[in-house]
Amino acid sequence: MKIKRIAKNKKQFLDLLLLADEQENMIDKYLSCGDLFALYDDDLKSICVVMPVSSDTCELKNIATYEQYRGKGYGRRLIDYISDFYKKDYKAMLVGTGEVPAILSFYESCGFKKYHRIENFFTNNYDRPIFEGDIQLVDMIYLRKDL
Repeated sequence: MKIKRIAKNKKQFLDLLLLADEQENMIDKYLSCGDLFALYDDDLKSICVVMPVSSDTCELKNIATYEQYRGKGYGRRLIDYISDFYKKDYKAMLVGTGEVPAILSFYESCGFKKYHRIENFFTNNYDRPIFEGDIQLVDMIYLRKDL
């Protein structure tokens, strides 16, 4: 398993980024200024984008694993890697997601704790309703992890 920081041609990963954030113009808001990491285990399995929020906080803006590789620990490995990578520069990492029990449980198992909510984030910022399975995403739930 190998994790690489990608500095150029980040849009080559758009197909994978769109699995976690379904609207390209929303991805464009953070992709150019964020750090993109790609996890390879023979071939590409998972990616994430991290960007600074303040002098002591960064945010995991996007993390995605190809569907056929989910549940094999690739996302958790990426979170462990970036948590270690950024701990010398930041005190905390945020991640925002929809109110989906399985996703919230995953982040909590990676050391994140619920932090705050932005009401109607998905309905106000996306062109169409966003669903995770049969759950419509409405509010953004932020979680925080000390690094």
